[in-house]
Parts: sequence; C-alpha cells; structure tokens
Amino acid sequence: MDSVSQEGRIRQLAGPQPGPRAWLRVAGSGLLAATGAIHLDLYLTGYRTIPTIGWLFLLQVIAAFLLAAAVAATGHLLAAVAGAAFALATLGGYLLSIWVSLFGFREVRTTAGIVAGLIEVAAFAVLAWLAAIQAGRGHWVAVLPEWLRRGGAGATTAIGGLTGIALILLGVAVAGAGQPAAVQSGPTAVLRTTMLNGVRVLTNSRGFTLYWFAPDTPTASRCTGSCAQYWPPVTGRPQAGPGVTGRLGEITRPGGEVQATFDGHPLYTYVGDSGPGQAHGNGLNLNGGLWHEVTVPQ
Repeated sequence: MDSVSQEGRIRQLAGPQPGPRAWLRVAGSGLLAATGAIHLDLYLTGYRTIPTIGWLFLLQVIAAFLLAAAVAATGHLLAAVAGAAFALATLGGYLLSIWVSLFGFREVRTTAGIVAGLIEVAAFAVLAWLAAIQAGRGHWVAVLPEWLRRGGAGATTAIGGLTGIALILLGVAVAGAGQPAAVQSGPTAVLRTTMLNGVRVLTNSRGFTLYWFAPDTPTASRCTGSCAQYWPPVTGRPQAGPGVTGRLGEITRPGGEVQATFDGHPLYTYVGDSGPGQAHGNGLNLNGGLWHEVTVPQ
C-alpha cells in the first residue's frame, strides 16, 4: 500500500475534519462570549448603578451570550451577520463614551476596556468572514451588502479594511483617553458652592461638583490607579471661597501629591461631569464604594 493510500485510510478512520466554517463558528462564538463576560463583570462590580449605562450593559451581556449560543449552535448566515454587527456596535459605543461621553458617562483608559475593544474587533473580523463564506446560501442573501454577497477577494478586502479602521479608531481613542478638564491642579484649590437640585454643593473653582468616597478616611485616599482616572482628585492646598463654611484640610496621596479635604473627606471631581451644574456621579457605587456629592450647610 503506497503512502497516498495510507493517508486516505487514516482520514477515513479519523472521520470528517472540521472545515473553516466550523473553526470560525467556534472562534466567533467564543469571542462574543468573552466580551459578554467582561461586560458582566463590569456590570456586577459597579456599572449597574450608572443611570442608563447600567441597563445598557445588562442588555449587552444578554445579547452577547444569546448571539454566542446562536453562532455556536447554527453557524447560520444571519447569526454571523448579527454577531458581527453587534461587535462593531459595542465597540462604537465604547469609542463614543471615550470621545464625547454617553448618557452622561465618560469612559477612561482601562485594561478591561482595551481588552474588550480588541476582542470586539476580532469578533467582527471572524464573524464577518464566516458570513462571507455563508453568503450565497438561502433567501436572506438579498439583504446583505454587495461585497458580502460577492465573497472572495471583495469580501476579504472589505473585511480587512473595516477591521483595520476599527483598530485605528480604538488605538486613537485609547491613546487620547485621559483626565477631563474638570481636574484642578496647582498649589491651591479654590473651593466654591452652588445650588444644585435644591441642595448647596461644593464645587471647584470652575464650578464642577465635588465628591467624597465612602471607603476613604480623613487621612488617606482609597481611590488610586484607574479609580483616580474616573474620579480625579482635587490637588493643592484648599482655599475657601464665598459661602464655604466647612472644615478644610489636606492629605498626602500615595504619589506624594497634596489632596484637598472638606470636613474630613478627600475631594474628587467626576469624569462623567462635562460642565458645571452636573452631578452624574452622585450615588454611584463604582470603583469599590459609594460616591456622594459634597453638601455644604446653608
């Protein structure tokens, strides 16, 4: 028996081998499940308390797992198209939350966000290619874009181009993600007050609402690392403006910066507040504890 016959015999004994579609189904399903798992962890660890964003995260988690199951179970053209569109839409929401904020919430650069973004780009590429392989089958083909119906080189070019654009936009967004203009930094931190929703609250010199963090102590801040990106500390020695009657003080942060305190609470702004007169961070349970606007006795 020659080597060709032996190879054929081995293949017969091994049974049918999975083709590209099978591997793409497994990869696409796994990537969708992975992004769903990341968003579920974020939802459970605090994002659920963010107005609007909380239930959007929950819907994203449910949709991700349902689409992952549909792709794995059927590999159907519509499941692949829906999964690819979902991954791209989720990435788009993340980019918007970094660039201009989304429903009052502004995202910052975090490891979880970067990993989720990369997974979503990969999920789009895999599922779009699975859809391209499936194109030409069934009566749903007419609703697909021409490049996807054509398949072959046209689909490869389009998918590669869109994937490249998505990666570039993700890189630009992540590179530009940083602290907002609400940060007050300098030798002194001038504190003021304003009326907000019938309550007098403490603000920085630019009118941004100031917050205190429940896990903090009068002598130490528990908000460091990525937490301090969402909640930039007010640095500098505090100076009372008109109407500020509380007890002012200061602490030294782990990095050596001086942080202003009010009535024993280290002070922070919130990345989700894009201007004066906002208090999107009030009542959030995020980054390990509850956040409250700083109120001033009238």
